[in-house]
Amino acid sequence: MEINKIIENKVEIAVVKSSEVLITDVQSALDLIATVSYETGCDAMILDKSTIVEEFFDLKTKLAGEVLQKFINYRMKLAIVGDFSGYTSKSLRDFIYESNNGNNIFFLSSEKEALEKLGIL
Repeated sequence: MEINKIIENKVEIAVVKSSEVLITDVQSALDLIATVSYETGCDAMILDKSTIVEEFFDLKTKLAGEVLQKFINYRMKLAIVGDFSGYTSKSLRDFIYESNNGNNIFFLSSEKEALEKLGIL
């Protein structure tokens, strides 16, 4: 795992890159939040969707809700970057839409979009 810190306009964002899956359950999400917070001091993070276990995107598992609630509880904004067009679930599409209209969790197609949404660009 590689964590890069981007600072611009007094906004600090951690960009996390990994070839491995980092979030597999609630505990791994908590571990990631703690690591990023400790190592960077950032309260916003960008993750590629490939670093999150696929079950996360099946809302029936409730994993997405449980994991994202931890990000909100620990005041860590999250932008998940990737291609979400392959998901056909209406409930997931609605969930992504509602998240993107909020202030804390975003599902975006590029890192540039994520930086814009989190306040850098």
